[in-house]
Amino acid sequence: MALDFLKPLSEALVAHVKMQPKHTIASTIKLHTVNEGLPVLDDVQIVIIGILENRRDANALFQVESLDFAREKFYELYPGNWSSPMADLGDVHAGETVEDTYYVVRQLTEHLLRSSIIPIFLGGSQDLMYPIYRAFDEFQHMINVVNVDCRFDLGDIDLPISSRSYIGKMITVEPYNLFNYSNLGFQTYFNSQEEIDLLERMYFDAIRLGHLDEDSTLAEPVLRDADVVGVDMSVVRAGDLAFAKANPNGLNGKQICSLSRYSGISDRLKVFGIFEINNERNTGAQLVAEMIWYFIEGYNLRSFEYPKDVTKDCIVYKVPIDDQVLIFYKSTNTGRWWIELPFISHVNNKLKQHTLLPCDRQDYETACNQVYPDRWLKARRKNEI
Repeated sequence: MALDFLKPLSEALVAHVKMQPKHTIASTIKLHTVNEGLPVLDDVQIVIIGILENRRDANALFQVESLDFAREKFYELYPGNWSSPMADLGDVHAGETVEDTYYVVRQLTEHLLRSSIIPIFLGGSQDLMYPIYRAFDEFQHMINVVNVDCRFDLGDIDLPISSRSYIGKMITVEPYNLFNYSNLGFQTYFNSQEEIDLLERMYFDAIRLGHLDEDSTLAEPVLRDADVVGVDMSVVRAGDLAFAKANPNGLNGKQICSLSRYSGISDRLKVFGIFEINNERNTGAQLVAEMIWYFIEGYNLRSFEYPKDVTKDCIVYKVPIDDQVLIFYKSTNTGRWWIELPFISHVNNKLKQHTLLPCDRQDYETACNQVYPDRWLKARRKNEI
């Protein structure tokens, strides 16, 4: 069984849990311990799993051995008005080879997907996104992956996989499950022009750090359309992390927590990961804990509008542009927007249906000004390939 690969939480961490005040998360979360073993998951909706693997991170000075400090900070927090039971299932320890670790992560992810349980993975280097992605091989649908990172992580597809090249492997290695890849928070000087050009040619989405700084709500439609979201903590600026290898520019703590909350709210999202965590007792550990908190808060606010039923609870707006009529839907329950991406009958269509693409009011206003929304254009062109 896939869960048999998991190692229990350390006795020191369990002791820390027992010391926490009543009503904190520590008193409500189920734990995988040495004495009691794995908890029963019959009613559990969200699990936390640490992955102690970072050998494919060229910049890692030491093998990651624990993620306890972020967990401690999380257990100390008080839950919101939550109804979703949670569990911390402990850690995946590094295998004899990196491929051994990948195998375990893939098996775990596939098991949790089949059980309709959402894992929050804590890592470890971000190449662990690749075995998470490969867990979808057994499911007959294309998926969308979002990378919250200052880098695209496309890399050289001819070189072995690493924390800087795993997205390129998703694109080029069969079976092809990736319909869309989106990056949030990239900084141009960390990415080669070749990578930027490739992203454009593939009609993938990318929102620069500067644009998110101006308006973090730009990320909401992207995250609403995601199946998997991975956050590289290097996207957060050094002043909010206290990590030795953090970058001077990046998202602040409030912004990264907002993106975590948007991820949790997404009805479509099945896997959330936070990677490149520096296990030190500092501001960074507290921020990771708060990111987990906001993700779970978002999950408990889900409105279950995916897949969207446009026959009810929607206002329909039709906008003619040239020889097209763009059809927008606005939910009367949440105020969120979608735009219809029509089925194209004469091509080998990847979607095979009228698909609703998440968007926002700005996209509707752009269409009213006789300009095609950028995400709609990219999705349509990708659908025609």
